Amino acid sequence: MAKEKYDGKRAWREARVLAWRHRVSLSLGLAVMLINVAMSPVLPAAAKFLIDNVLTRHQTKLLVPLVLAIGGATLIRAVTAFGLSQIVSIAAQRAITDLRKQVERHVLRLPISYFDSTKSGVLVSRIMNDAEGIRNIIGTGLIQLISSILTALIALVALFYFNWQLTFVAIVVLAAFGGMMSYAFSKLRPLFRERSIITADVTGRLTESLGGIRTLKVYVAERREQSVFAKGVHRLFRNIAATITGTSAVSAGATASVGLLGVIVGLGGGRAVLAGTMTLGDLFSYVFFIGLMSLPLIQIASIGTQVSEAFAGLDRIREIMDMKTEDDHDRENTPLADVRGDVAFDRVSFAYVAGQPVLHEVSFSAPAGTTTALVGSSGSGKSTTLSLLMAFAKPDSGRIVIDGQDLTSTRLRDYRSHLGVVMQDNFLFDGSVRENIAFAKPGATDAEVRMAAKIAHCDEFVDRFPNGYDTIVGERGVKLSGGQRQRVAIARAIIADPRILILDEATSSLDSETEALIRDGLTALRSGRTTFVIAHRLSTIESADQILVLEGGRIVEHGRHEELLALGGRYRQLYNRQYGLETDLFANPGEEDATPVPA
Repeated sequence: MAKEKYDGKRAWREARVLAWRHRVSLSLGLAVMLINVAMSPVLPAAAKFLIDNVLTRHQTKLLVPLVLAIGGATLIRAVTAFGLSQIVSIAAQRAITDLRKQVERHVLRLPISYFDSTKSGVLVSRIMNDAEGIRNIIGTGLIQLISSILTALIALVALFYFNWQLTFVAIVVLAAFGGMMSYAFSKLRPLFRERSIITADVTGRLTESLGGIRTLKVYVAERREQSVFAKGVHRLFRNIAATITGTSAVSAGATASVGLLGVIVGLGGGRAVLAGTMTLGDLFSYVFFIGLMSLPLIQIASIGTQVSEAFAGLDRIREIMDMKTEDDHDRENTPLADVRGDVAFDRVSFAYVAGQPVLHEVSFSAPAGTTTALVGSSGSGKSTTLSLLMAFAKPDSGRIVIDGQDLTSTRLRDYRSHLGVVMQDNFLFDGSVRENIAFAKPGATDAEVRMAAKIAHCDEFVDRFPNGYDTIVGERGVKLSGGQRQRVAIARAIIADPRILILDEATSSLDSETEALIRDGLTALRSGRTTFVIAHRLSTIESADQILVLEGGRIVEHGRHEELLALGGRYRQLYNRQYGLETDLFANPGEEDATPVPA
């Protein structure tokens, strides 16, 4: 998909919306800033009276008031600067937090297809890093920008008062500097945008490498990953180097402009004093005001760069926020108060890639409370069937009907709240065993957790842990064995008490003895629920109400275990292979990659 062109008007519009949302903090910050700016001319103005009146005309009575005025103004500026930082910086961090929550909430409701094509590290970068830049809009950046502009304008008025001819020449220099800044920002903004993209890519790959560290080490791929990471960080380095060059050029231009102003002021102001059109105090004040105007201009250069970076981050966040979520589709769909569990596939076809269908007009019905098993060779469409049933994708044609209602017109939140799933590769969160079991039912009591664990035979290994159910399982459950993770996942499905249960190779990581122990638990779990099973052991599906044999995305056989054996067809071949009646040394069970055994 082609990348959207940066829309500067839209970025400014979104910045205004963001500023309006935090208008109270910004208004208070602006008020404090105005007090700070109002004190800025005191020192330059006092310099004129100090030189012309106190030092030259010996009006000593003015010395103390002038010093007190300078001291008071300095104190007020210090206090207001501290208060300003506290007000707007905290407001900025609150805005960043709110935006991160908003983006994370939006991302979690995006369709599964988006996650299939986007690295998790990229999403982490977008949620955490892209939001960071708005501190330069809500925080000190925008306030300082306004403050710098006001200070420069006040100084400009004073400069015209002292010597309008000299000031006119200074404005020409400053206009040239402003043009340079405008050009520089137009070049820097795409670089900042690209930096966010590169950072997200590098973070995504790094997250992927760390997540697959075991596979990486087994295949001695450390150097390859180091090379990939090195290329990424060097891309980032080149981008940062380019932005450093740009920002340095802006800073250098500012310094050169200030220096040129100094030359102009020194030459023009010196001649004016010698000609008597300016006093020495006027010249000193003029120099102070030149500095008062030049410093904000340098700050504007720096702040402008930061604001440009913030706009780039907002632009990338907007790309995500513009994507339609499942909730957007749900608003027009029919609520689903309850689920009995009647499931029907009506001539369902589906393809991940256009022109390469995975399912071809699959039709079957699963009455409420029955168990349907899916078997077939690798790539036959078993996992795809279950993926469609979980509404992770929509059929290209045909329909899936739940209790007589088309799934595409049903609110997914309502529907999925009645699902329970045990996969072959179950995901556990980096928390305790208790938290992972209760994940499907927040607020579950300790008794409910232990009962579910007992049915799934988790108690056999949990009781051996020093911390029992409070044992931390590690990222993705890495501290547990495959069989232990699967039993925790089964307990999680048990405690969810779903109406539709999906068991995708639910016992693949269990040894025969353990599987026999939890077979009764799975039978109890299936009781009264519409269950769909993919398994590589016949013991799990022999009692199924119906078995669907899929090949090439089509149902080639359909019936109970005994009926299919009697047919002597594809199911019989799979049955013979499992029991060693046909040799298959490379059997490798697992969904879509499963060996063709009855499952």
